[in-house]
Amino acid sequence: MVCGGTGCTSSDSNQIIAKLNQEIAGHGIQEQVEVVRTGCFGLCELGPVVIVYPEGIFYSRVEVQDIPKLVEAHLLHGKPYEKKIYEKTKQDGETLNFEETEFYKKQVRIALHNCGVIDPENIDEYIGSDGYQALGKVLKTMGRQEVIDTIKQSGLRGRGGGGFNTGLKWEFAAKQDKKQKYVICNADEGDPGAFMDRSILEGNPHSVIEAMAIAGYAIGSSQGFIYVRAEYPIAVQRFVKALAQAREYGLLGDNILGTGFCFNIDVRLGAGAFVCGEETALIHSVEGHRGMPTPKPPFPAVQGLWEQPTIINNVETLANVAQIILKGAAWYAGIGTEKSKGTKVFALGGKVVNTGLVEVPMGITLREVIFEIGGGIPGGKKFKAVQTGGPSGGCLTEEHLDCSIDFDTLTSLGSMMGSGGMIIMDEDTCMVDVARFYLDFTRDESCGKCTPCRIGTKRLLELLDKITEGKGSMEDLEKLENLSVQIKNASLCALGQTAPNPVLSTIKYFREEYMAHIVDKKCPAGVCKSLISYQIDSDLCRGCSLCAKKCPTDAISGEMKEPFVIDTAVCIKCGVCFDVCKFKAVAIV
Repeated sequence: MVCGGTGCTSSDSNQIIAKLNQEIAGHGIQEQVEVVRTGCFGLCELGPVVIVYPEGIFYSRVEVQDIPKLVEAHLLHGKPYEKKIYEKTKQDGETLNFEETEFYKKQVRIALHNCGVIDPENIDEYIGSDGYQALGKVLKTMGRQEVIDTIKQSGLRGRGGGGFNTGLKWEFAAKQDKKQKYVICNADEGDPGAFMDRSILEGNPHSVIEAMAIAGYAIGSSQGFIYVRAEYPIAVQRFVKALAQAREYGLLGDNILGTGFCFNIDVRLGAGAFVCGEETALIHSVEGHRGMPTPKPPFPAVQGLWEQPTIINNVETLANVAQIILKGAAWYAGIGTEKSKGTKVFALGGKVVNTGLVEVPMGITLREVIFEIGGGIPGGKKFKAVQTGGPSGGCLTEEHLDCSIDFDTLTSLGSMMGSGGMIIMDEDTCMVDVARFYLDFTRDESCGKCTPCRIGTKRLLELLDKITEGKGSMEDLEKLENLSVQIKNASLCALGQTAPNPVLSTIKYFREEYMAHIVDKKCPAGVCKSLISYQIDSDLCRGCSLCAKKCPTDAISGEMKEPFVIDTAVCIKCGVCFDVCKFKAVAIV
Protein backbone atom coordinates (compact mmCIF):
# COMPACT_ATOMS: atom_id res chain seq x y z
CA MET A 1 0.00 0.00 0.00
CA VAL A 2 1.43 3.38 -1.04
CA CYS A 3 -0.08 6.65 0.17
CA GLY A 4 -1.63 8.55 -2.73
CA GLY A 5 -3.02 11.56 -0.87
CA THR A 6 -2.07 15.11 -1.82
CA GLY A 7 0.77 15.36 0.70
CA CYS A 8 2.51 12.14 -0.32
CA THR A 9 1.85 12.78 -4.01
CA SER A 10 3.71 16.07 -3.69
CA SER A 11 6.59 14.07 -2.19
CA ASP A 12 6.89 11.77 -5.21
CA SER A 13 4.67 8.84 -4.19
CA ASN A 14 3.63 8.40 -7.85
CA GLN A 15 7.28 7.92 -8.77
CA ILE A 16 7.64 5.47 -5.87
CA ILE A 17 4.71 3.44 -7.23
CA ALA A 18 6.21 3.42 -10.72
CA LYS A 19 9.58 2.29 -9.34
CA LEU A 20 7.95 -0.42 -7.23
CA ASN A 21 6.16 -1.84 -10.27
CA GLN A 22 9.38 -1.67 -12.28
CA GLU A 23 11.44 -3.50 -9.65
CA ILE A 24 8.74 -6.09 -8.98
CA ALA A 25 8.45 -6.84 -12.70
CA GLY A 26 12.24 -6.96 -12.99
CA HIS A 27 12.39 -9.67 -10.32
CA GLY A 28 9.49 -11.57 -11.90
CA ILE A 29 7.29 -11.47 -8.79
CA GLN A 30 4.40 -9.44 -10.21
CA GLU A 31 2.08 -12.46 -9.73
CA GLN A 32 2.84 -12.50 -6.00
CA VAL A 33 2.86 -8.76 -5.22
CA GLU A 34 0.22 -6.10 -5.86
CA VAL A 35 0.98 -2.39 -5.55
CA VAL A 36 -2.04 -0.35 -4.42
CA ARG A 37 -2.28 3.45 -4.41
CA THR A 38 -4.44 4.31 -1.39
CA GLY A 39 -5.69 7.44 0.31
CA CYS A 40 -4.11 9.13 3.31
CA PHE A 41 -2.79 6.97 6.18
CA GLY A 42 -2.98 9.98 8.51
CA LEU A 43 0.64 10.24 9.62
CA CYS A 44 1.48 12.94 7.07
CA GLU A 45 4.67 13.99 8.87
CA LEU A 46 6.25 10.68 7.82
CA GLY A 47 5.14 10.60 4.19
CA PRO A 48 5.56 9.14 1.69
CA VAL A 49 4.36 6.02 3.49
CA VAL A 50 4.55 2.43 2.22
CA ILE A 51 2.93 -0.44 4.16
CA VAL A 52 3.62 -4.06 3.25
CA TYR A 53 0.99 -6.69 4.05
CA PRO A 54 0.37 -9.24 5.44
CA GLU A 55 3.10 -8.24 7.91
CA GLY A 56 1.86 -4.66 8.28
CA ILE A 57 5.40 -3.25 8.15
CA PHE A 58 5.22 0.56 8.09
CA TYR A 59 7.91 2.31 6.04
CA SER A 60 8.19 6.09 6.45
CA ARG A 61 9.75 8.93 4.43
CA VAL A 62 10.39 6.51 1.61
CA GLU A 63 12.34 7.83 -1.38
CA VAL A 64 12.54 6.50 -4.92
CA GLN A 65 16.14 5.40 -4.39
CA ASP A 66 15.03 3.20 -1.45
CA ILE A 67 12.78 1.03 -3.59
CA PRO A 68 15.34 -1.42 -5.13
CA LYS A 69 16.71 -2.29 -1.66
CA LEU A 70 13.22 -2.48 -0.12
CA VAL A 71 12.00 -4.84 -2.84
CA GLU A 72 15.06 -7.06 -2.63
CA ALA A 73 15.15 -7.23 1.16
CA HIS A 74 11.46 -7.52 2.01
CA LEU A 75 9.60 -8.77 -1.04
CA LEU A 76 12.26 -11.17 -2.27
CA HIS A 77 13.89 -12.39 0.96
CA GLY A 78 11.23 -11.64 3.59
CA LYS A 79 13.51 -9.41 5.67
CA PRO A 80 12.15 -5.90 6.40
CA TYR A 81 14.22 -3.02 5.06
CA GLU A 82 15.40 -1.66 8.43
CA LYS A 83 16.57 1.75 7.22
CA LYS A 84 13.04 3.05 6.54
CA ILE A 85 10.92 1.26 9.15
CA TYR A 86 8.93 3.73 11.28
CA GLU A 87 10.95 3.99 14.49
CA LYS A 88 7.89 3.87 16.78
CA THR A 89 7.08 0.37 15.51
CA LYS A 90 10.44 -0.98 16.73
CA GLN A 91 10.38 -2.46 20.22
CA ASP A 92 12.74 -4.92 21.91
CA GLY A 93 14.17 -6.04 18.61
CA GLU A 94 10.74 -6.74 17.13
CA THR A 95 8.56 -4.77 14.75
CA LEU A 96 5.07 -3.92 16.03
CA ASN A 97 2.04 -3.47 13.84
CA PHE A 98 1.74 0.27 13.21
CA GLU A 99 -1.78 0.30 14.66
CA GLU A 100 -0.25 -0.37 18.09
CA THR A 101 1.75 2.88 18.10
CA GLU A 102 0.71 5.94 20.12
CA PHE A 103 -0.44 7.75 17.00
CA TYR A 104 -2.94 5.09 15.98
CA LYS A 105 -4.05 3.10 19.03
CA LYS A 106 -6.49 5.68 20.45
CA GLN A 107 -8.04 6.45 17.10
CA VAL A 108 -11.43 5.13 15.98
CA ARG A 109 -11.74 5.38 12.20
CA ILE A 110 -15.35 5.72 11.06
CA ALA A 111 -15.37 8.73 8.75
CA LEU A 112 -11.86 7.70 7.65
CA HIS A 113 -12.99 4.09 7.21
CA ASN A 114 -11.15 2.59 4.20
CA CYS A 115 -8.77 5.56 3.83
CA GLY A 116 -5.33 4.03 3.42
CA VAL A 117 -6.88 0.57 3.12
CA ILE A 118 -8.39 0.39 -0.37
CA ASP A 119 -7.68 1.74 -3.83
CA PRO A 120 -10.09 4.71 -3.96
CA GLU A 121 -10.30 4.49 -7.74
CA ASN A 122 -11.54 0.88 -7.72
CA ILE A 123 -15.24 0.46 -6.91
CA ASP A 124 -14.76 -3.31 -6.50
CA GLU A 125 -12.46 -2.72 -3.52
CA TYR A 126 -15.08 -0.44 -1.92
CA ILE A 127 -17.81 -3.05 -2.51
CA GLY A 128 -15.45 -5.69 -1.10
CA SER A 129 -15.31 -3.63 2.11
CA ASP A 130 -19.13 -3.66 2.55
CA GLY A 131 -19.51 -0.68 0.24
CA TYR A 132 -23.05 0.07 -0.99
CA GLN A 133 -24.42 -2.54 1.43
CA ALA A 134 -26.02 0.31 3.41
CA LEU A 135 -27.68 1.71 0.29
CA GLY A 136 -28.98 -1.76 -0.55
CA LYS A 137 -30.31 -2.20 2.99
CA VAL A 138 -32.04 1.18 2.90
CA LEU A 139 -33.68 0.69 -0.50
CA LYS A 140 -34.72 -2.92 0.06
CA THR A 141 -35.72 -3.04 3.72
CA MET A 142 -36.20 0.45 5.25
CA GLY A 143 -38.83 3.13 4.89
CA ARG A 144 -37.85 6.79 4.50
CA GLN A 145 -38.83 7.72 8.06
CA GLU A 146 -36.99 4.67 9.41
CA VAL A 147 -33.78 5.91 7.79
CA ILE A 148 -34.28 9.39 9.25
CA ASP A 149 -35.04 7.96 12.71
CA THR A 150 -31.86 5.87 12.58
CA ILE A 151 -29.73 8.91 11.84
CA LYS A 152 -31.55 10.93 14.53
CA GLN A 153 -31.11 8.23 17.15
CA SER A 154 -27.42 7.89 16.35
CA GLY A 155 -26.88 11.47 17.55
CA LEU A 156 -24.84 12.37 14.45
CA ARG A 157 -24.31 16.13 14.38
CA GLY A 158 -23.00 18.22 11.51
CA ARG A 159 -19.21 18.07 11.27
CA GLY A 160 -18.91 21.24 9.19
CA GLY A 161 -18.97 23.53 12.22
CA GLY A 162 -22.64 24.07 13.04
CA GLY A 163 -23.14 20.84 14.97
CA PHE A 164 -26.86 20.58 14.11
CA ASN A 165 -28.54 17.18 14.42
CA THR A 166 -28.25 15.57 10.99
CA GLY A 167 -31.36 13.41 11.20
CA LEU A 168 -33.45 16.38 12.29
CA LYS A 169 -32.25 18.39 9.29
CA TRP A 170 -33.21 15.51 7.01
CA GLU A 171 -36.63 15.29 8.65
CA PHE A 172 -37.34 18.99 8.07
CA ALA A 173 -36.70 18.53 4.34
CA ALA A 174 -38.61 15.24 4.15
CA LYS A 175 -41.74 16.90 5.56
CA GLN A 176 -41.82 19.54 2.84
CA ASP A 177 -44.53 18.75 0.30
CA LYS A 178 -42.53 19.58 -2.81
CA LYS A 179 -41.89 17.47 -5.90
CA GLN A 180 -38.25 18.55 -6.30
CA LYS A 181 -35.74 18.45 -3.45
CA TYR A 182 -31.95 18.55 -3.40
CA VAL A 183 -29.03 17.01 -1.52
CA ILE A 184 -25.79 19.00 -1.42
CA CYS A 185 -22.42 17.81 -0.14
CA ASN A 186 -20.38 20.74 1.12
CA ALA A 187 -16.75 20.00 0.24
CA ASP A 188 -15.72 23.66 0.28
CA GLU A 189 -13.09 23.16 2.97
CA GLY A 190 -11.38 26.53 3.33
CA ASP A 191 -9.83 26.66 6.81
CA PRO A 192 -6.06 27.21 6.76
CA GLY A 193 -4.38 23.95 7.74
CA ALA A 194 -7.53 21.81 7.31
CA PHE A 195 -7.59 18.80 5.00
CA MET A 196 -10.13 16.41 6.53
CA ASP A 197 -12.74 16.48 3.77
CA ARG A 198 -10.12 16.48 1.03
CA SER A 199 -8.56 13.32 2.46
CA ILE A 200 -11.90 11.50 2.63
CA LEU A 201 -12.68 12.36 -1.00
CA GLU A 202 -9.20 11.25 -2.02
CA GLY A 203 -9.24 8.04 0.02
CA ASN A 204 -12.87 6.88 0.03
CA PRO A 205 -15.05 8.84 -2.43
CA HIS A 206 -17.70 6.14 -2.73
CA SER A 207 -18.62 6.55 0.95
CA VAL A 208 -19.82 10.08 0.17
CA ILE A 209 -21.69 9.00 -2.96
CA GLU A 210 -23.43 6.21 -1.06
CA ALA A 211 -24.39 8.56 1.77
CA MET A 212 -25.77 11.19 -0.61
CA ALA A 213 -27.96 8.54 -2.27
CA ILE A 214 -29.20 7.41 1.15
CA ALA A 215 -29.98 11.02 2.07
CA GLY A 216 -31.76 11.48 -1.24
CA TYR A 217 -33.93 8.45 -0.56
CA ALA A 218 -34.69 9.64 2.97
CA ILE A 219 -35.95 13.08 1.98
CA GLY A 220 -37.44 12.20 -1.39
CA SER A 221 -34.80 13.78 -3.62
CA SER A 222 -33.62 12.64 -7.04
CA GLN A 223 -30.74 15.10 -7.49
CA GLY A 224 -27.56 15.77 -5.58
CA PHE A 225 -24.65 18.17 -5.98
CA ILE A 226 -21.18 18.17 -4.51
CA TYR A 227 -19.64 21.62 -4.15
CA VAL A 228 -15.90 21.09 -4.03
CA ARG A 229 -13.09 23.57 -4.38
CA ALA A 230 -11.09 23.42 -7.58
CA GLU A 231 -7.85 23.56 -5.56
CA TYR A 232 -8.43 19.86 -4.76
CA PRO A 233 -7.56 18.32 -8.16
CA ILE A 234 -6.87 14.79 -6.86
CA ALA A 235 -10.09 14.76 -4.83
CA VAL A 236 -12.12 16.04 -7.78
CA GLN A 237 -10.58 13.57 -10.21
CA ARG A 238 -11.21 10.58 -7.92
CA PHE A 239 -14.75 11.67 -7.09
CA VAL A 240 -15.64 12.14 -10.76
CA LYS A 241 -14.20 8.69 -11.54
CA ALA A 242 -16.17 7.19 -8.64
CA LEU A 243 -19.37 8.77 -9.98
CA ALA A 244 -18.81 7.16 -13.38
CA GLN A 245 -18.17 3.76 -11.77
CA ALA A 246 -21.30 4.01 -9.59
CA ARG A 247 -23.41 4.85 -12.64
CA GLU A 248 -21.89 1.96 -14.59
CA TYR A 249 -22.78 -0.43 -11.75
CA GLY A 250 -26.35 0.88 -11.54
CA LEU A 251 -25.78 2.43 -8.11
CA LEU A 252 -26.58 5.92 -9.38
CA GLY A 253 -29.08 6.98 -12.00
CA ASP A 254 -32.49 5.48 -12.76
CA ASN A 255 -34.10 2.53 -10.98
CA ILE A 256 -31.22 1.91 -8.57
CA LEU A 257 -30.97 -1.79 -7.62
CA GLY A 258 -34.33 -2.35 -9.31
CA THR A 259 -36.22 -0.45 -6.61
CA GLY A 260 -37.57 2.38 -8.72
CA PHE A 261 -35.49 4.94 -6.81
CA CYS A 262 -33.66 7.43 -9.04
CA PHE A 263 -30.78 9.61 -7.91
CA ASN A 264 -28.00 11.47 -9.70
CA ILE A 265 -25.06 13.60 -8.52
CA ASP A 266 -23.44 16.50 -10.35
CA VAL A 267 -20.16 18.23 -9.48
CA ARG A 268 -19.84 21.99 -8.99
CA LEU A 269 -16.36 23.49 -8.57
CA GLY A 270 -15.83 26.39 -6.15
CA ALA A 271 -13.30 29.12 -6.77
CA GLY A 272 -11.92 29.24 -3.23
CA ALA A 273 -14.23 31.71 -1.50
CA PHE A 274 -14.16 30.91 2.23
CA VAL A 275 -17.65 32.39 2.71
CA CYS A 276 -19.09 29.73 0.39
CA GLY A 277 -18.67 27.26 3.23
CA GLU A 278 -21.76 28.98 4.68
CA GLU A 279 -24.75 27.09 3.34
CA THR A 280 -26.80 29.94 1.87
CA ALA A 281 -23.73 31.43 0.16
CA LEU A 282 -22.90 27.97 -1.18
CA ILE A 283 -26.43 27.62 -2.57
CA HIS A 284 -26.15 30.93 -4.42
CA SER A 285 -22.81 29.85 -5.88
CA VAL A 286 -24.28 26.55 -7.13
CA GLU A 287 -27.08 28.56 -8.75
CA GLY A 288 -24.45 30.58 -10.60
CA HIS A 289 -24.68 33.73 -8.52
CA ARG A 290 -22.09 35.47 -6.38
CA GLY A 291 -21.56 33.51 -3.14
CA MET A 292 -23.17 35.74 -0.50
CA PRO A 293 -25.23 34.62 2.51
CA THR A 294 -28.87 35.45 3.11
CA PRO A 295 -30.74 35.73 6.42
CA LYS A 296 -32.37 32.66 7.93
CA PRO A 297 -35.22 31.68 8.18
CA PRO A 298 -36.21 30.33 5.76
CA PHE A 299 -33.68 27.58 6.29
CA PRO A 300 -32.42 25.62 3.27
CA ALA A 301 -34.29 22.48 4.40
CA VAL A 302 -37.47 24.46 3.74
CA GLN A 303 -36.37 26.76 0.92
CA GLY A 304 -32.89 26.28 -0.49
CA LEU A 305 -31.47 25.57 -3.94
CA TRP A 306 -33.72 27.18 -6.57
CA GLU A 307 -36.15 27.80 -3.66
CA GLN A 308 -36.71 24.06 -3.18
CA PRO A 309 -36.11 22.04 0.04
CA THR A 310 -32.39 21.31 0.30
CA ILE A 311 -30.21 19.51 2.82
CA ILE A 312 -26.53 20.40 3.03
CA ASN A 313 -24.07 18.15 4.84
CA ASN A 314 -20.32 18.32 4.74
CA VAL A 315 -18.08 15.46 3.61
CA GLU A 316 -17.19 14.16 7.07
CA THR A 317 -20.83 14.11 8.19
CA LEU A 318 -21.83 12.05 5.16
CA ALA A 319 -18.85 9.70 5.57
CA ASN A 320 -20.44 8.44 8.82
CA VAL A 321 -23.85 7.62 7.34
CA ALA A 322 -23.26 4.22 5.72
CA GLN A 323 -21.53 2.87 8.82
CA ILE A 324 -24.44 4.01 11.00
CA ILE A 325 -26.95 2.28 8.72
CA LEU A 326 -24.95 -0.96 8.72
CA LYS A 327 -24.02 -1.09 12.40
CA GLY A 328 -27.01 0.67 13.93
CA ALA A 329 -27.78 3.88 15.74
CA ALA A 330 -27.00 2.38 19.16
CA TRP A 331 -23.49 1.43 18.05
CA TYR A 332 -22.69 4.97 16.95
CA ALA A 333 -24.41 6.58 19.94
CA GLY A 334 -22.27 4.41 22.21
CA ILE A 335 -19.16 6.30 21.07
CA GLY A 336 -18.41 9.78 22.38
CA THR A 337 -20.29 11.79 25.02
CA GLU A 338 -23.93 12.31 25.91
CA LYS A 339 -24.41 15.32 23.66
CA SER A 340 -21.56 14.77 21.20
CA LYS A 341 -21.82 11.29 19.71
CA GLY A 342 -19.34 9.46 17.55
CA THR A 343 -15.91 10.60 16.44
CA LYS A 344 -14.29 13.73 15.05
CA VAL A 345 -11.56 14.04 12.45
CA PHE A 346 -8.88 16.64 13.17
CA ALA A 347 -6.06 17.96 11.03
CA LEU A 348 -3.14 18.36 13.43
CA GLY A 349 -0.79 21.12 12.37
CA GLY A 350 1.64 23.70 13.67
CA LYS A 351 4.21 22.98 16.37
CA VAL A 352 3.51 19.28 16.93
CA VAL A 353 5.67 16.23 16.19
CA ASN A 354 3.07 14.16 14.34
CA THR A 355 1.37 16.51 11.93
CA GLY A 356 -1.39 14.72 10.11
CA LEU A 357 -4.95 13.49 10.18
CA VAL A 358 -6.52 11.83 13.23
CA GLU A 359 -9.99 10.54 14.05
CA VAL A 360 -10.79 10.28 17.74
CA PRO A 361 -13.88 9.61 19.88
CA MET A 362 -15.67 12.69 21.14
CA GLY A 363 -14.79 13.29 24.78
CA ILE A 364 -11.07 12.62 24.42
CA THR A 365 -8.95 15.36 25.97
CA LEU A 366 -6.78 17.91 24.22
CA ARG A 367 -3.78 16.54 26.13
CA GLU A 368 -4.29 13.03 24.71
CA VAL A 369 -4.56 14.34 21.15
CA ILE A 370 -1.60 16.74 21.35
CA PHE A 371 0.86 14.85 23.54
CA GLU A 372 0.00 11.18 23.00
CA ILE A 373 -1.35 10.96 19.46
CA GLY A 374 0.42 14.11 18.29
CA GLY A 375 3.70 13.25 20.01
CA GLY A 376 4.04 16.60 21.81
CA ILE A 377 5.97 19.72 20.90
CA PRO A 378 9.15 19.34 18.80
CA GLY A 379 12.56 20.63 19.82
CA GLY A 380 11.85 20.44 23.55
CA LYS A 381 9.79 23.62 23.36
CA LYS A 382 6.98 24.40 25.79
CA PHE A 383 3.34 24.12 24.75
CA LYS A 384 1.63 27.49 24.67
CA ALA A 385 -1.77 27.26 22.99
CA VAL A 386 -3.99 25.31 20.64
CA GLN A 387 -6.51 26.75 18.26
CA THR A 388 -9.51 24.64 17.34
CA GLY A 389 -12.11 25.46 14.73
CA GLY A 390 -9.96 27.16 12.11
CA PRO A 391 -9.79 30.95 11.64
CA SER A 392 -13.13 31.31 13.41
CA GLY A 393 -12.03 29.32 16.45
CA GLY A 394 -10.44 30.42 19.68
CA CYS A 395 -7.08 29.77 21.29
CA LEU A 396 -6.97 27.59 24.42
CA THR A 397 -4.15 27.34 26.94
CA GLU A 398 -2.30 24.80 29.04
CA GLU A 399 -5.01 24.96 31.70
CA HIS A 400 -7.49 23.55 29.16
CA LEU A 401 -5.44 20.51 28.12
CA ASP A 402 -7.52 18.14 30.21
CA CYS A 403 -10.83 19.45 28.91
CA SER A 404 -13.07 17.18 26.88
CA ILE A 405 -13.19 17.68 23.12
CA ASP A 406 -16.88 18.05 22.35
CA PHE A 407 -19.19 20.65 20.85
CA ASP A 408 -20.41 22.23 24.08
CA THR A 409 -17.14 22.25 26.05
CA LEU A 410 -15.14 23.95 23.30
CA THR A 411 -17.86 26.57 22.79
CA SER A 412 -18.04 27.30 26.53
CA LEU A 413 -14.27 27.96 26.57
CA GLY A 414 -14.51 30.54 23.79
CA SER A 415 -13.46 28.26 20.95
CA MET A 416 -15.44 25.89 18.73
CA MET A 417 -15.31 22.47 17.10
CA GLY A 418 -15.49 23.98 13.63
CA SER A 419 -14.72 21.65 10.77
CA GLY A 420 -11.72 20.15 12.56
CA GLY A 421 -8.58 22.21 12.20
CA MET A 422 -6.28 21.98 15.24
CA ILE A 423 -3.22 24.24 15.21
CA ILE A 424 -0.69 23.80 18.04
CA MET A 425 1.57 26.66 19.12
CA ASP A 426 4.73 26.67 21.22
CA GLU A 427 6.53 29.25 23.37
CA ASP A 428 7.90 31.03 20.29
CA THR A 429 4.41 32.01 19.11
CA CYS A 430 3.13 35.55 19.59
CA MET A 431 -0.57 35.36 20.40
CA VAL A 432 -1.24 38.95 19.32
CA ASP A 433 0.29 38.12 15.94
CA VAL A 434 -1.84 34.95 15.75
CA ALA A 435 -5.01 37.00 16.25
CA ARG A 436 -3.79 39.47 13.62
CA PHE A 437 -3.04 36.65 11.14
CA TYR A 438 -6.53 35.16 11.38
CA LEU A 439 -8.22 38.55 11.25
CA ASP A 440 -6.27 39.28 8.08
CA PHE A 441 -7.68 36.07 6.61
CA THR A 442 -11.32 36.63 7.60
CA ARG A 443 -11.15 40.29 6.53
CA ASP A 444 -10.04 39.19 3.06
CA GLU A 445 -12.68 36.44 2.91
CA SER A 446 -15.63 38.61 3.95
CA CYS A 447 -18.16 38.78 1.12
CA GLY A 448 -18.85 42.41 2.05
CA LYS A 449 -22.62 42.07 2.20
CA CYS A 450 -23.14 43.22 5.79
CA THR A 451 -21.52 46.28 7.36
CA PRO A 452 -20.43 44.73 10.71
CA CYS A 453 -18.30 42.12 8.94
CA ARG A 454 -17.16 44.19 5.95
CA ILE A 455 -16.02 47.22 7.96
CA GLY A 456 -15.74 45.75 11.45
CA THR A 457 -13.11 43.15 10.60
CA LYS A 458 -11.09 45.85 8.82
CA ARG A 459 -11.21 48.07 11.92
CA LEU A 460 -10.18 45.13 14.14
CA LEU A 461 -7.23 44.39 11.88
CA GLU A 462 -6.14 48.03 11.96
CA LEU A 463 -6.14 47.98 15.76
CA LEU A 464 -4.13 44.75 15.85
CA ASP A 465 -1.64 46.11 13.31
CA LYS A 466 -1.25 49.19 15.50
CA ILE A 467 -0.54 47.07 18.59
CA THR A 468 1.97 44.77 16.85
CA GLU A 469 3.81 47.85 15.57
CA GLY A 470 4.20 49.20 19.11
CA LYS A 471 1.79 52.09 18.55
CA GLY A 472 -1.16 50.72 20.53
CA SER A 473 -2.75 52.14 23.66
CA MET A 474 -4.96 50.80 26.44
CA GLU A 475 -7.85 52.56 24.74
CA ASP A 476 -7.16 50.44 21.64
CA LEU A 477 -7.37 47.27 23.71
CA GLU A 478 -10.76 48.33 25.04
CA LYS A 479 -11.91 49.14 21.50
CA LEU A 480 -10.79 45.68 20.36
CA GLU A 481 -12.97 43.96 22.92
CA ASN A 482 -16.03 46.16 22.42
CA LEU A 483 -15.90 46.03 18.63
CA SER A 484 -15.43 42.25 18.65
CA VAL A 485 -18.61 41.79 20.66
CA GLN A 486 -20.55 44.11 18.33
CA ILE A 487 -19.38 42.24 15.22
CA LYS A 488 -20.34 38.88 16.75
CA ASN A 489 -23.82 40.15 17.60
CA ALA A 490 -24.60 42.03 14.40
CA SER A 491 -23.06 40.09 11.50
CA LEU A 492 -25.31 38.33 9.03
CA CYS A 493 -23.60 34.95 8.80
CA ALA A 494 -21.25 32.70 10.74
CA LEU A 495 -18.13 34.17 9.10
CA GLY A 496 -18.66 37.54 10.75
CA GLN A 497 -20.23 36.09 13.89
CA THR A 498 -17.13 34.00 14.62
CA ALA A 499 -14.36 36.15 13.10
CA PRO A 500 -13.61 37.91 16.44
CA ASN A 501 -13.12 34.61 18.30
CA PRO A 502 -9.30 34.56 17.92
CA VAL A 503 -9.17 38.15 19.21
CA LEU A 504 -11.45 37.62 22.21
CA SER A 505 -9.88 34.31 23.24
CA THR A 506 -6.31 35.62 23.04
CA ILE A 507 -7.23 38.74 25.01
CA LYS A 508 -8.94 36.56 27.62
CA TYR A 509 -6.16 34.01 28.05
CA PHE A 510 -3.05 35.97 27.00
CA ARG A 511 -3.84 39.50 28.12
CA GLU A 512 -0.31 39.92 29.49
CA GLU A 513 1.05 39.64 25.92
CA TYR A 514 -1.19 42.45 24.75
CA MET A 515 -0.02 44.51 27.75
CA ALA A 516 3.63 43.85 26.87
CA HIS A 517 3.04 45.10 23.31
CA ILE A 518 1.14 48.18 24.48
CA VAL A 519 2.88 49.21 27.71
CA ASP A 520 6.41 47.82 27.38
CA LYS A 521 6.57 48.07 23.57
CA LYS A 522 8.01 44.55 23.52
CA CYS A 523 7.00 41.30 21.84
CA PRO A 524 7.78 38.57 24.42
CA ALA A 525 7.94 35.89 21.70
CA GLY A 526 10.24 37.97 19.50
CA VAL A 527 7.93 37.79 16.50
CA CYS A 528 6.60 41.29 15.84
CA LYS A 529 9.36 42.97 13.80
CA SER A 530 8.60 46.53 14.90
CA LEU A 531 9.16 45.59 18.54
CA ILE A 532 12.39 43.63 18.29
CA SER A 533 16.00 44.16 17.31
CA TYR A 534 18.97 41.81 16.86
CA GLN A 535 22.19 42.13 18.81
CA ILE A 536 25.42 40.11 18.80
CA ASP A 537 26.81 39.10 22.20
CA SER A 538 30.54 39.90 21.99
CA ASP A 539 31.36 37.25 24.61
CA LEU A 540 29.75 34.47 22.57
CA CYS A 541 30.71 35.60 19.06
CA ARG A 542 33.66 33.67 17.61
CA GLY A 543 34.10 35.96 14.60
CA CYS A 544 33.31 33.22 12.07
CA SER A 545 31.64 35.79 9.75
CA LEU A 546 28.80 33.41 8.73
CA CYS A 547 26.14 35.90 9.84
CA ALA A 548 27.76 38.68 7.79
CA LYS A 549 27.94 36.46 4.71
CA LYS A 550 24.26 35.56 4.96
CA CYS A 551 22.94 39.04 5.80
CA PRO A 552 20.92 40.26 2.76
CA THR A 553 21.52 43.98 3.53
CA ASP A 554 25.18 43.91 4.66
CA ALA A 555 24.11 45.19 8.06
CA ILE A 556 26.73 43.06 9.89
CA SER A 557 30.41 43.94 9.94
CA GLY A 558 33.57 42.90 11.76
CA GLU A 559 37.00 41.28 11.51
CA MET A 560 37.60 37.54 11.38
CA LYS A 561 38.01 35.98 14.83
CA GLU A 562 36.76 39.22 16.42
CA PRO A 563 33.17 39.96 17.59
CA PHE A 564 30.91 41.21 14.81
CA VAL A 565 28.29 43.97 15.21
CA ILE A 566 24.87 44.71 13.68
CA ASP A 567 24.00 48.15 12.30
CA THR A 568 20.39 48.48 13.47
CA ALA A 569 19.79 51.34 11.04
CA VAL A 570 20.41 49.00 8.10
CA CYS A 571 19.04 45.76 9.61
CA ILE A 572 15.66 44.68 8.16
CA LYS A 573 15.06 42.18 10.99
CA CYS A 574 14.84 39.18 8.70
CA GLY A 575 16.30 36.88 11.36
CA VAL A 576 18.80 35.14 9.07
CA CYS A 577 21.70 35.93 11.42
CA PHE A 578 19.78 34.43 14.35
CA ASP A 579 19.04 31.25 12.38
CA VAL A 580 22.56 30.63 11.04
CA CYS A 581 24.65 31.45 14.15
CA LYS A 582 26.16 28.21 15.48
CA PHE A 583 27.26 29.78 18.77
CA LYS A 584 23.91 31.35 19.80
CA ALA A 585 25.66 34.71 19.85
CA VAL A 586 22.79 36.52 18.10
CA ALA A 587 20.01 37.51 20.49
CA ILE A 588 16.58 39.07 20.03
CA VAL A 589 16.22 42.10 22.29
